[in-house]
Amino acid sequence: MSRWTCPLCDREFDRTHQSHVCVPGMTVDECFAPWPPVYRDIYGALADFMSTLGAVHADTVKVGVFLKRQRKLAEIRPKARCLSLDVVLPRRVDDPRIARTIPVSGDRFAHLVKLTKVEDVDDQVRAWLAEAYTAAG
Repeated sequence: MSRWTCPLCDREFDRTHQSHVCVPGMTVDECFAPWPPVYRDIYGALADFMSTLGAVHADTVKVGVFLKRQRKLAEIRPKARCLSLDVVLPRRVDDPRIARTIPVSGDRFAHLVKLTKVEDVDDQVRAWLAEAYTAAG
């Protein structure tokens, strides 16, 4: 996976000179330090699963972690009451666990799933992440 690195913020992107807000990157541990430890554990479960699918770039900034292949496939953001997982899928999904669906582009939809414990990273969440991984390649 060839990527472009912004010389100003040292973050990686799919396209050369891709439009973005230059904010400094950070480590995953720095990102999750102010939040409940369970959020880091949930992220660990997500990251462990993603590593079984193939190469994934984790772009970590203050607001969370953006998971990318050729395109962004998910966002993981700590919130006051949950860890928010936005999974980008090539279709709209109707499921009670999805708190909100946002159109991203013509055939892409971000589905927000609220995670509060490691067990929330179940077969359904892993299936959505696998589908997002395939669609982002």
